[in-house]
Amino acid sequence: MTPVPTDAAAGEPATDPTDPTDPTALVIAELTRRGLRIAVAESLTGGLVTAELTRIPGASLAVSGGVVAYDTAVKASVLGVDGGLLAREGAVHPEVARQMASGVAAALAVDGRPADIGLATTGVAGPDGQDGREPGTVFVGIAAFGEVEAVELSLTGDRQEIRSATVRSAIDVVLARLREGGPVAE
Repeated sequence: MTPVPTDAAAGEPATDPTDPTDPTALVIAELTRRGLRIAVAESLTGGLVTAELTRIPGASLAVSGGVVAYDTAVKASVLGVDGGLLAREGAVHPEVARQMASGVAAALAVDGRPADIGLATTGVAGPDGQDGREPGTVFVGIAAFGEVEAVELSLTGDRQEIRSATVRSAIDVVLARLREGGPVAE
């Protein structure tokens, strides 16, 4: 995965949306070119992925919105994640990430059309573990082009570093899926 350019002083994603090497700008440009829309469900990132996507001018053509499902119950009530799965495995699980991604694509439909890509983050930012998982255990879910998958990340660092790395990785996952192909919206 290609790292997101950062402001070295702040450790935050670059703020120049015209930078041709900026993965977020590339994601928004490709989604817009293809007429595709993305919806985001976030737990540990608390809205940071959606903020990163909407940092790019013109993102409203491609970003349907985001749901911060920080409370585990919201994952079930808003995103449709199976309650039995949450009770058995907790919120930090690859199937939870997959169901969050599928659920947000449906929940944030525009004019009755589900988002073409559902993206989700769930994991443990720390400092303590959760659901038997150590800090830095993260799952990025993506529902796109008829496939739903989860990418497991094993990150290190403090809470802010884990959350920032999750945002970069989530953008990279979307960019990789877009580069693999997929349809143009009809």
